[in-house]
Amino acid sequence: MNLLKSKSPRTVLRDSARRPRARRLRKSLPVVLLHLVMLIGLLLTLLPFWWMVMASFMPGGEASTFPPRFWPSQWSLQHYQTLYERLQIGRYFLNSLILAGGVTLVSLLVNSMAGYAFAKFAFKGRKAIFTSLLASLVIPGQVTMLPVFLLLKQMGLLNTYFGIILPGMASIFGIFLIRQYLQGIPDSLIEAARIDGAGDLKIYWKIIVPLAMPILVTLALFTFMGTWNDFLWPLIVLNRQEMYTLPVAIANLMGEHAPDPELMMAGAVITILPILILFMVLQKYYIQGILMGGLKE
Repeated sequence: MNLLKSKSPRTVLRDSARRPRARRLRKSLPVVLLHLVMLIGLLLTLLPFWWMVMASFMPGGEASTFPPRFWPSQWSLQHYQTLYERLQIGRYFLNSLILAGGVTLVSLLVNSMAGYAFAKFAFKGRKAIFTSLLASLVIPGQVTMLPVFLLLKQMGLLNTYFGIILPGMASIFGIFLIRQYLQGIPDSLIEAARIDGAGDLKIYWKIIVPLAMPILVTLALFTFMGTWNDFLWPLIVLNRQEMYTLPVAIANLMGEHAPDPELMMAGAVITILPILILFMVLQKYYIQGILMGGLKE
C-alpha cells in the first residue's frame, strides 16, 4: 500500500491559489506596518494642537487639571472676548498682518529681480558674487542683529515698521531659490522676446513672473510665515506697546496672565490660524514650487 497518495486536482488548485495570496500578504505587511507607524506619529504630532484648540474653549482653570482634558466640559468664548475687548489683540493682529504682508511683497520683488539677474544675465563677477552670498548663509542671523540694530538706530528707524521691513527686503535664500528655478527656463524664450523688441523690464514682468509663479508662491509662504512668527527682531526694534506684533504680545500675555493657560491658548490659536489657512489655500503652488525648484547647474 502506498503511504504517499497523490493530491487531488482540487487540492492542487486550492494550494496554488493560496500561494499568491500568501506572497501578497507578506509583501503588504511591511507597508501596513509603515502606515500604522506614520498614523501613530501623526496622532502624536496633532495631539498638542488639538489640546491647544480645546483648551482655548474651556472654562477657567479646567486646562490645568490632571490628567489633562482633551474636550471642554462646557464650551466658552470668554477668553477670545477677553483678548479682543480687554487686551486689544486685534491691534496686534493688524500690526503683524501689515508687517508680514509688507515684508513679503517687497521681498518678492527684490528677490525675484536679483534671482533673474543671477540666472539669465552674464556680468563680470557673477559667479564670485553668488558664491559669496551662498557662503554667508552659514553665518547665524543672531550675529548680524547688533550691527543691523546700530545701523537702524543711526538712521532713526527704531520704533518704526520700516525698521522691521528694511532688513527683510532681500534674503540670500530667496535669491538662491528663485535663481535655481529660473535656470530651468530656456534662454531661447528670452532671446525670442528680445528679438521681438521687448526690454528687460517687460521680459521680467510678462514672461519671468508668470513662469515663476509656483516658486514665487513658495517664497511668499516662507517669507510670510517667517515674518509672522518672528519674535526676537520685533522685540528688539519696537519698544512701543501699541506697535507690538502678535508673538511679542502673546509673550507679554504669558508674563501678565501666567495662571490663565486658557487665555494663552486662545492667543496661540489666533496666532496660528492665519498661517494654517494660508498654507491650505496655497499648498498646491507650494508643493509644485518645491518639486520644480531643484538644484540645477
